[in-house]
Amino acid sequence: MYNERILCAGFGGQGVMSLGKLIAYAGMLDGRQVTWMPSYGPEMRGGTANCSVVVADQPIGSPIVTANATSLIVMNLPSFERFQQSVIAGGLILFNKSLIGRELERQDVVAQPLEANELAAECANPKAVNMVMLGAYMALRGAPQLHHVSEAMKQVFGEGSSTLFNQNMKALRKGIEAVGKSTEARKAA
Repeated sequence: MYNERILCAGFGGQGVMSLGKLIAYAGMLDGRQVTWMPSYGPEMRGGTANCSVVVADQPIGSPIVTANATSLIVMNLPSFERFQQSVIAGGLILFNKSLIGRELERQDVVAQPLEANELAAECANPKAVNMVMLGAYMALRGAPQLHHVSEAMKQVFGEGSSTLFNQNMKALRKGIEAVGKSTEARKAA
């Protein structure tokens, strides 16, 4: 039975809400039940922002993810410090090492650091950090499917610029690839 409870967290303007929406839309396209619940700090851009996403095979009892997250996708240090204890033992913490200069102290979760800012810059779109993180999440969890995320982008961002769509897809693939290389390096060690 699939029941993924995800917290996406960072500063306003980092694309945290879009990241959560894409996971929710893609999960719906995967044929699953989904919820997406945003939470903003007092300011939009630059303030705290996080969202709860639940993707499950069964009906969802509560859209809020608090101390029972199976995954945390975190973009900045304040959110890292605030939410890392919200992940259950055996869960995943995917964090943007570009802005979080610390290692995770918990030993009971899967920790995946990723230099997402640098990877996004390689895609000619430094704002695509959230897409790099989404690609890494997809690689680590095996869901949602890439073609569903591609379709979800059209729903979340609109039909807009094909250049932006292509940059976002490149950033997704960059995140998928980076996690694949990191996983291979851990296995070799």
